[in-house]
Amino acid sequence: MPTPKNITLSDQALGAVMLALQNSLLTQTDIVPVLKGFNFVFDDNDGLVVTNPPILRANEESTSESE
Repeated sequence: MPTPKNITLSDQALGAVMLALQNSLLTQTDIVPVLKGFNFVFDDNDGLVVTNPPILRANEESTSESE
């Protein structure tokens, strides 16, 4: 039986999980399908990397200053 190898999340993968969590909380949707849809690759230097991270879209708001 092979010895198990410890694998860590890269900073990029951790950021992808945090973005998914934040979006799930903001939109009040289930995070599970997003996490199950992540594709990971192993990088010897960084650990697990998400190849399809969530995309963050921001609405452009016009700001006007009135004095």
